[in-house]
Amino acid sequence: MPTLTPTPRLPLGDDTFLLVLTGAGVSADSGISTFRAAGGLWNDHKIEDVASVDGFFRDPLLVWQFYGERRRDVAAAVPNAAHRALVAVEERLGDRFLLATQNVDGLHGRAGSRRLIELHGSLLRSRCTVCDRPPFADAGYTPGKVPICGRCHAAGRDALIRPDVVWFGELLPDGALARIERFLDDAAAGRLLFLAIGTSGLVFPAAGLVDAVKARGGATWLVNADAAANDDRFDRVLRGGAGELIPALCS
Repeated sequence: MPTLTPTPRLPLGDDTFLLVLTGAGVSADSGISTFRAAGGLWNDHKIEDVASVDGFFRDPLLVWQFYGERRRDVAAAVPNAAHRALVAVEERLGDRFLLATQNVDGLHGRAGSRRLIELHGSLLRSRCTVCDRPPFADAGYTPGKVPICGRCHAAGRDALIRPDVVWFGELLPDGALARIERFLDDAAAGRLLFLAIGTSGLVFPAAGLVDAVKARGGATWLVNADAAANDDRFDRVLRGGAGELIPALCS
């Protein structure tokens, strides 16, 4: 069973390989609210209406209204102490650090994280629904309009632009899981440590990382304000806000 303790310190030695997973809880102190916290509804619409391919093609304007609001909220937010503490740990460990986030708010990157995998994409990028144009930086939204791909339009076809986020039923970005696997392989040369922060423990494959690390003999820690669905899979559980606990853990 997990051990609930006062704030200890992560055992970050010269041979430690640290894999970090973050969820919505790490951005709570930045004022980013979660869809789940709103009861799974936005303006009386279910999450599937604004976070699925079917929902997008059924009503792309509705979806863009939702993501336009989220982009506005993210633009007003700033990285908090937890984001900055993880940047400091990365600077210390170098390639023995890897951060995988389920968040799409871009705050880890804005804080300075570089060894970063955005498992669910980014709210601050868009991509075409038809052509192979690479995702591009895009933080704006024009109310009442659904953006059209300029490259496709120039080729004589119409194609909608969508946010570059992973929706229900979609695969994770190419290479994301393989990069984590390579990191776990490299960690065989040292001591593996896994730290999950602010996650529900419900969304796979991220929720299964704790078991992948345990299978390789790694130590597993969880920091969460509330109970997660997979609490009992971790060696140590600390209950509290990320903005307070993560700087103390990593000091």
